[in-house]
Amino acid sequence: MSGSIIGERFVAMSFGESHGMCVGIVVDGCPAGLALNESDIQELLDLRKPGQSIVTTQRKEEDKVEIISGVFNNHTTGAPICMLIWNKDSDSRPYETIKNIPRPGHADYPAMVKYGGFADYRGGGRFSGRLTATLVMAGAVAGKLLKKTLGIETVAYTTEIGTVRAGNITPANITTRYNNEVRCPDQDAAEKMKEAILQARNGGDSLGGVIECTTSSLPVGLGEPIFASLESDLSKALFSIPAVKAVEFGSGFAGSKRRGSENNDVYMMKNGKVVTKTNNAGGILGGLSDGMPLVIRVGFKPAASIAKTQVTLDISKNSQSELEVPGRHDPCVVPRAPPVVECVVSMVLADHAIRAGLIPPVLK
Repeated sequence: MSGSIIGERFVAMSFGESHGMCVGIVVDGCPAGLALNESDIQELLDLRKPGQSIVTTQRKEEDKVEIISGVFNNHTTGAPICMLIWNKDSDSRPYETIKNIPRPGHADYPAMVKYGGFADYRGGGRFSGRLTATLVMAGAVAGKLLKKTLGIETVAYTTEIGTVRAGNITPANITTRYNNEVRCPDQDAAEKMKEAILQARNGGDSLGGVIECTTSSLPVGLGEPIFASLESDLSKALFSIPAVKAVEFGSGFAGSKRRGSENNDVYMMKNGKVVTKTNNAGGILGGLSDGMPLVIRVGFKPAASIAKTQVTLDISKNSQSELEVPGRHDPCVVPRAPPVVECVVSMVLADHAIRAGLIPPVLK
């Protein structure tokens, strides 16, 4: 299967490049009868788009979605849904001067080798974070489908940027995550995160961070072990987001330091439902959802494009060269990532829910 396609029953194929004419996605397998219009998609795209604050790239893109097919009379038809947004504020001139000088931390060199020099190098081309807009478009459809049919909701928020960690996150304040520029529910930590990003940017540098994502109301038994377990497919999809370098579920790496007696989740009955006293498993056991909230943390590396002078290799001369990366870039990609993480998780969950027979081909 092509690397541009993900999913078995809810299938998405991404297309476009950072500085190409447009970026878009085709979704196949969405049931007919889902109420859907462009505003449903736009709401999430607006949370991801660039140029919204001083802690993100100043590239100005409207990111206005157009639904080309698959929707008629404001409902899905069962046909493939094609969605795209036009690139309107790309400036490719700086990339012509560095096309033979791979940027440290970027995919420039392996892409150059893999595609024989034919890959679109402008703005990172196919490897750019610009392509996360396509994931948001597909995930917006998936998220609405899950909420409509099964009452499943997914939320993501920033918990760490650099060395600053949020310490006060509750179900109540999670709803305020978009009230600040870094998308952190802990408002005090959010101010410190913003300061850290600006300090790094003023020094010509960048920061990474962590996004936590939770999903509620999952039915028991989603997942297809062994190679299509829920963890397997979620991990694969999340690692498709540029800059993601770590994914953990539940207690994750912290759990690896505990004894089994400390990390095991004890079963109990609550309001006539089987639950666990703790949720160190993060909602997945044996690759299957266990009915508890799905808890995922996603680690993003520091943005690779920085203003500091770096040493690299000039491929055309086979000699060391100094490089100052041109263009407009995020000093930290984390503030724009929560809607992307939410949407990627929704895509995988929708696919598994359809595979499990929990969502019919026609909605009534």
